[in-house]
Amino acid sequence: MPSALLTAATALPQQVDTTALDTTQTASGQASSLLDILVLGGWVMVPLVLLSLLTIYLLVERLITIRQAASDPEAITDRVREFVRNGNVEAGIQYCEEKDVPITRILQQGLERLGRPISEIQDAVQAAGKHETFDLEKRTNLLASIAGIAPMLGFFGTVVGMIRAFQQIQNLQGNVNPSVLAGGIWEALITTAAGLLVGILALFSYNYLMGRIRRLSNDMERSATDFIDLLQEPVSPERSEELPS
Repeated sequence: MPSALLTAATALPQQVDTTALDTTQTASGQASSLLDILVLGGWVMVPLVLLSLLTIYLLVERLITIRQAASDPEAITDRVREFVRNGNVEAGIQYCEEKDVPITRILQQGLERLGRPISEIQDAVQAAGKHETFDLEKRTNLLASIAGIAPMLGFFGTVVGMIRAFQQIQNLQGNVNPSVLAGGIWEALITTAAGLLVGILALFSYNYLMGRIRRLSNDMERSATDFIDLLQEPVSPERSEELPS
């Protein structure tokens, strides 16, 4: 009995070491198998990987731009309204230059034209708003294109893979077992899965960014409308020279 316990105690560390080694080999095997799967997808995986990297770059770059453009439209409009009502237009322009966000750049176009016909000021403000919206939407069309191109590339890779698989079957004169046929099919489907994954990521990024941009555009339009309404308010005689009639 003591000899049996001694044998079990001696074998236990060896079993622990073997288990740890198997776990390490399994983890490294999973990493290598993922790379092998990507390689099995063929050359179509190269543009798909590049498209996925481009999608991530565009998402991060546009998010940074939108974050920098975000502001408090109500506070900015109230501040500009205060400058205009006090007749301190130069200070209002300087305030807009210091803030340097889309809303203040739009309002600055109107402030610089005070004294001109209201229609001319309104046209300038609207043109500035369209320009700022265009800058915010810059390169988002690439995400929409990737969302459509990536799945098509994946399907193309699958078709090419299936052609190779059936050519192999023909070369073997049909003497293949189901496992060989299944292997060729799942290898061909790798590109479809990858293309759908990239397309889903690009589509989600596009819709998310456009939602953020629409909210910013709505804030800019509301501020521009409030500014035009301000210019059409009745003014006192001492400020009539600063505002358009």
